[in-house]
Amino acid sequence: LTVNISAVVTALTGAFAYQTSPLAAIQLLWVNLLMDSLASLALASEPPVESLLEKPPVNRTDHMITKHMWANMLGQAAYQITVVTQP
Repeated sequence: LTVNISAVVTALTGAFAYQTSPLAAIQLLWVNLLMDSLASLALASEPPVESLLEKPPVNRTDHMITKHMWANMLGQAAYQITVVTQP
């Protein structure tokens, strides 16, 4: 999600500020493909843990993404945006 947030914000900021997007549609697709595949490889290579099966079920009304996770994602996205927009 962090890469998607920063890519969308970069594209929107460029579109509004410069009347053209700094990333073409195909470039956004490649960024999404590469970053999502790296994340899936990281999750797939992690060994299973038995303690996860012993946890109680999660309530259906609970949010999947907590406030702490949102803060981490937005902070990392802000960092990535500053790095990408540096001349």
